Amino acid sequence: MDHEQEKKIIDCFRNRLKQLIRVAPVLDVLHFLSDEQKELIKVKLRNEGEIKAADLLIQEIISKTYPDGWFRELITALEQAGCKQAANYMENSPPSPSIETENDTYTRLIDLLNFTLINMKTTDVCHSCYERKILTAEDREIILAVTENHGNRAGARMLLSQLPKNEFGWFSQFLDALRETEHTRLVQELQGEPCLQTESSAGVDQPEPLKDESDLTTQTDTKIGEEILDKPSCRSLSPPSSFASGSSALAAPIDSSMDNSGFLSCMDSSAELSIGGTDLDLYGGSDEEMELEQTAGSLDQSVNEKEIVLRDYQKDVAQPALEGKNIIICLPTGSGKTRVAVYITKQHLERRKLRGQPAKVVVLVNKVPLVEQHYKAEFGKFLKHQYSVERVSGDSQLKISFPQVIEKNDIIICTAQILENSLDKAKQGDEDGITLSQFTLMVIDECHHTQKGGVYNHIMIRYLKQKHKNARLQKEQNDPVPLPQILGLTASPGVGGAKTQQKAEEHILRICANLDAYTIKTKTLGEEPKGPYKRIASAQERKEDPFGDVIKGIMNEIHTHAKLNPLCQPGTQNYEQWVVQKEQNAAKEDNQTVRVCAEHLRQYNEALYQSNTIRMCDAFSFLDKYYNEEIKKKFTPDDEAIIQITDTERFLFKLFNAKKERLQELMKNPEYENNSLAQLRTLILQEYTTRTEARGIIFTKTRLSAIALSQWIQGNSKFEDVGVRASHLIGGGDQSVVKPMTAAEQREVLKKFRDGVINLLIATTVAEEGLDIKECNIVIRYCLVTNEIAMIQARGRGRAEDSSYTVVEEAGSGVAERESVNEYREKMMSKAIARVCTLSREEYEKKIKENQLQSIVEERVKTKKKNKMGMMKEDPSKVKLNCRSCGVTVCSGVDIEIIERMHHVNVTEAFRELFTVKENTTLQERLLDYEANGVIACKNCGQRWGSLMLYKSIECPCLHIKNFVVTYNSKKKVFSKWNELAIRFPAFDYAHYVVTHNSDDDEMD
Repeated sequence: MDHEQEKKIIDCFRNRLKQLIRVAPVLDVLHFLSDEQKELIKVKLRNEGEIKAADLLIQEIISKTYPDGWFRELITALEQAGCKQAANYMENSPPSPSIETENDTYTRLIDLLNFTLINMKTTDVCHSCYERKILTAEDREIILAVTENHGNRAGARMLLSQLPKNEFGWFSQFLDALRETEHTRLVQELQGEPCLQTESSAGVDQPEPLKDESDLTTQTDTKIGEEILDKPSCRSLSPPSSFASGSSALAAPIDSSMDNSGFLSCMDSSAELSIGGTDLDLYGGSDEEMELEQTAGSLDQSVNEKEIVLRDYQKDVAQPALEGKNIIICLPTGSGKTRVAVYITKQHLERRKLRGQPAKVVVLVNKVPLVEQHYKAEFGKFLKHQYSVERVSGDSQLKISFPQVIEKNDIIICTAQILENSLDKAKQGDEDGITLSQFTLMVIDECHHTQKGGVYNHIMIRYLKQKHKNARLQKEQNDPVPLPQILGLTASPGVGGAKTQQKAEEHILRICANLDAYTIKTKTLGEEPKGPYKRIASAQERKEDPFGDVIKGIMNEIHTHAKLNPLCQPGTQNYEQWVVQKEQNAAKEDNQTVRVCAEHLRQYNEALYQSNTIRMCDAFSFLDKYYNEEIKKKFTPDDEAIIQITDTERFLFKLFNAKKERLQELMKNPEYENNSLAQLRTLILQEYTTRTEARGIIFTKTRLSAIALSQWIQGNSKFEDVGVRASHLIGGGDQSVVKPMTAAEQREVLKKFRDGVINLLIATTVAEEGLDIKECNIVIRYCLVTNEIAMIQARGRGRAEDSSYTVVEEAGSGVAERESVNEYREKMMSKAIARVCTLSREEYEKKIKENQLQSIVEERVKTKKKNKMGMMKEDPSKVKLNCRSCGVTVCSGVDIEIIERMHHVNVTEAFRELFTVKENTTLQERLLDYEANGVIACKNCGQRWGSLMLYKSIECPCLHIKNFVVTYNSKKKVFSKWNELAIRFPAFDYAHYVVTHNSDDDEMD
């Protein structure tokens, strides 16, 4: 048989073959294809699935010429990969029509009863099938890995998808495997026999004990599956015995476009099925309650209740997106932007899948809590019954890689940084990277953040670069790289600090250009819902502030000691900026007197702010805690030796101790408290007394003030009497002296707030954007004003009809004036959006293109500058680190290595002699391969240097560059982040460390 005949046979059975070929293992042992061809097929496999990849493999084989022996090599490769059916077809020995029909019947039967079969004991069945040679060793390995990582049902789906690709006769072997593993009931259903056993039948087909959290719903689903099969509409699915024995009466040919990795189902439409993917438990069972509730509730509701009904204005803003255009939807908070996005997502997936086109949606958010909120309240709630929906954030306890999550799901909700990290990996050639072309729709929540320096903008710059490359490719008559449709969501694009209407319009156009938006859609006048009642609550200025006067007196003494002359008033933001700059300059100049004084002045400035916004006792506690910790630094962990104390430090300690008693005395006098706090107390009591069901959020500036206000409310019986139940919500990250909240703690507080267990939330700006509590009817901004975007976002947290929005300020503080400026800017923004919408298509596109080209040029200049810096990067030996506090030499750059591309560690023995390890209550970090919960500090002065990180059971001292003065190119500098230092440090060599540090132990053994 010549080559052309062989290719004709392959082409003749093409539709059948692409159903039976396992692409990845075949490519591994196929050598006549080039590396470029294999890579092309692998990309198709990742992006579009097994069927499309198999089709491309066949096309590459029949369309090109190969050396003699290629056909036999292909047959061998198929047999080795467990694709014996495919090999038989190619060897021109296809089965008889009756056998083929029978096999199709079995395949269809497996699909139809998939809902019940996925509750099998997957591990046991897998081993049994392998022993019967209807699964290959590679099949077994993959199925067991999926079962271990993603749960029993996911593994069962994988097992069922592989069986029909085996040689004829697999079905009877599969039945034997089920019998051997005590799945009598499943065997009876597959053979069409009546199920005589009842739920009380002992020892028959009981699901195996749960092995991980992802199996939490398995037992519930088994029972539900049984109930569904008892429904009249589903009884016909139990086939008669003739169906199992090969009768063609009920046999239907397999649709050649159907991928066996996704299962069809004709179950009752009320049953919630996950089609096209697996349910991955990335959150360690945190949504167990939701899963059980959805599964049980699905039996009582029809699929119509999952339908998304839009209002007229929502349909209007959605229309261009439904036509496939990139748009920005700008609707006020509470107007249903996310619901519109869910509707557009649903239509997008349905239309593309009907056309046989790939479809994959990524939903980007900028804060971790919003991942869970969008999953539970919107995308998961409305689409999980029809599509596979998953969420990923930095808090996810991932058991698989991000590319695998993307491959296995239709809709992925994730933080933008997760996506950007993966895109960057792809650019660097990392196999664990992904590309934008893998998505067909990208939803960007809070898209007003798509500006310079933001992670959204980094993602969109990649998009814009490829878009303009595509234009060039098309001119050259080459295929463009596919890009996703863009859907931006925002309540407030803002005006970008514009002072004129023209500048406001330029800002809106820039946002549109950054998102490549065809248009920005908003509501027409008269359609806006009634906003919350707004007021300014002004408190009288303090007549006397002896507590603050004592602190200012201390600060003046420090100014004199350090010979400092501040040009701004203590207790202000300007003073904060001034003192930070002084500290940095003093560190570089090795002026320890000014550096230490500036550090202490910063704490006193914070205490002044606290005494003006919260209680005097909170301000004193803050200072007292700071000085106690500073004194602790001067002792080693065993308190045997005192670390060096300088004359300046001794002066500062004595100064605080001398005034400490006076501050304690003054803080006990309530008449000296700030009036803003009294105003807040009156406001809370009034709101919670006059409302039947009150639920509110108080926004404050700092984490310290959020915690202090929460403690103040919890400790006041008057609030308890009117039913106030308060808690605080702050951000994560070790950025201050306050212990941050983990994402799990944030979720717990938000859940209690949604459920009404907590009815007053005291939060920093972490809760300003996207927090969706429909019952929230009180919003208070306490001595806090930023920009017009934050004002609109905070005001929008009040979702109930009778909501109130109040700004509490002290008279003369300027808060009310800045709020008025924000209101003016909000009107400018609305006018600017309206004017942009009235531009002619030609003028709009011209301005958009100009802005995009400007962004690309700016990015290129920035990249060239960065590359130039990279080329100029010095050898690490030319860098020296000194303690920022005492100036002692710490180490050279040659001692520094990097873990996970970001953690700079020094594991040398010489370095270990220079620091002590102390407990740090603010640092609680747990990631996959490492954990950090200790602080390393200078033995000489007690200055904190970083953290002690446990990486794969090795203690690695991790350096924070902000704690050092860096000598670089003969100049002393201070840096806040490592990436500001243009030095290439080598990656940490784990294997080398283990070998060199264990050699002594081995000799001793």
